[in-house]
Amino acid sequence: MARVAARLSTDGEQSTHPVDEVLPLPKLALYGFQHVLAFYAGAVIVPIIVGNALKLSPEQLVYLINADLFTCGIASIVQALGVGRIGARLPLIQGVTFTAVSPMIAIGLGAGGGTAALLAIYGAVITAGIATFAFAWLPAKAFRAVMRLFPPVVTGTVITVLGIVLIPVGLNDAAGGLGTPDFGDPKNFAYAGGTMLFILVLMRLGRPFLSSIAILLGLVGGTTVAFLFGDAHFAGVGDADWVGITTPFHFGAPKFAWFPILLMLIVMLITMVETTGDTYAVGDIVGKEVDSETVARALRADGAATALGGVLNSFPYVAFAENVGLVRMTKVKSRFVVVAAGVFMIVLGLLPKAAAVVAAVPHGVLGGAATVMFGMVALAGIQTLARVDLKEEKNALVVGVSLAFALLPATVPVLFKEHMGTDLSSLLNSGVTLGATAAIVLNLIFNGPARDDAHGPKAAIAEAATGSAGTEPEAATAETATGSAGTEPEAASDKAATDKVATDKAGATDETAVAPAP
Repeated sequence: MARVAARLSTDGEQSTHPVDEVLPLPKLALYGFQHVLAFYAGAVIVPIIVGNALKLSPEQLVYLINADLFTCGIASIVQALGVGRIGARLPLIQGVTFTAVSPMIAIGLGAGGGTAALLAIYGAVITAGIATFAFAWLPAKAFRAVMRLFPPVVTGTVITVLGIVLIPVGLNDAAGGLGTPDFGDPKNFAYAGGTMLFILVLMRLGRPFLSSIAILLGLVGGTTVAFLFGDAHFAGVGDADWVGITTPFHFGAPKFAWFPILLMLIVMLITMVETTGDTYAVGDIVGKEVDSETVARALRADGAATALGGVLNSFPYVAFAENVGLVRMTKVKSRFVVVAAGVFMIVLGLLPKAAAVVAAVPHGVLGGAATVMFGMVALAGIQTLARVDLKEEKNALVVGVSLAFALLPATVPVLFKEHMGTDLSSLLNSGVTLGATAAIVLNLIFNGPARDDAHGPKAAIAEAATGSAGTEPEAATAETATGSAGTEPEAASDKAATDKVATDKAGATDETAVAPAP
């Protein structure tokens, strides 16, 4: 017989701070700032890439970065704190999605570059954000029907793809940053390796507090060493203004055209899959049950943030997988840490000098920390896939073929650059887009839609009854009478264990169900 065990929380393994606990102000500030540092490189890379591709001036580029940080802060606070039925109330950082980079460049170049390109992009971003927000307000029955397209085999694959696609981003930073004069210089790898080693040593010490701020200490320590060797430069801090206010429609009124809107709608479809996967992943990490309503609230926050981004001169937003990895590494579960991070981001968005200090962290140091976190993102996906019976050939094909599609753009870029039209290339030249699309389509072909909300308690109990979750049963925590949830029960063939889980799910008891081991 398989076992349904309890996943208990101890100081050495899990944080003592639950997701809804407000930590003391010093800890909130420290943990929140760590999230900002972990997120910063990913936050600014999209406006930098898009701005350079569209030939924007340095002043315009700085404005884009500040607008991005300011909107990220607002979006993260809404997602973590919640406003009515908007926001997942989980420790999810919102950031500009990498999926939108190629489509936005294609839209911008088609509009002739410069500020005219931004206006076309913002029209599409606002429209797509409103559409996403409206979609997430579908009636519960209709929304659950859509969520049946995203069982663990799909969301687990998408999260794994995100980690795999992001790891090269971290490695490129470790090499010095693509396009920089010293790209590939061994000293960059030395900074990256030293930062990574320092982080791993702190994690290995096993002290909960040190482990929880390992990324922050790694970034500070690596930057200090680089500064002593003359490779961290803070001259930009003196050149930056003290205050920079983001105003709506700074570059002019947005332009609305059907093709840019179509591209951005496709981008938002992919980001919805990303956010769905990240929401389930972080819910599992913090021990809070995620159902279709939680996902709907997360997607409403995505849509609202994206529409706001178009108004405030920024881009489409998604729950950032990088910071899901950070939550897992640090085991700091409180969503109010993300609220604190949001406040920091708003401040950085208003104070270009403060943002310039953070921007002075060398690429090599960022790359060392980012590679660790991106690897943890991939691990979060693998853990989701652990619920799936991968001995079943259909599921194995969904995962394996989707991973192959995800690697296609990075492995054979010539296919997209030279053998596809600009419009088609802008749609397909993304590992996340191809991998997520392949996972959804292949799962429908081989398995069809899930029978119910594929991640909720009903699905978990069904898995326990049928043994379809996988061969390695994972731990599960029973819900209390108040409705709080832990990790969903997984594969168990013993009927008594299944009945016990169902009883606990109904709130009849607070005790943990453990079926006898064989």
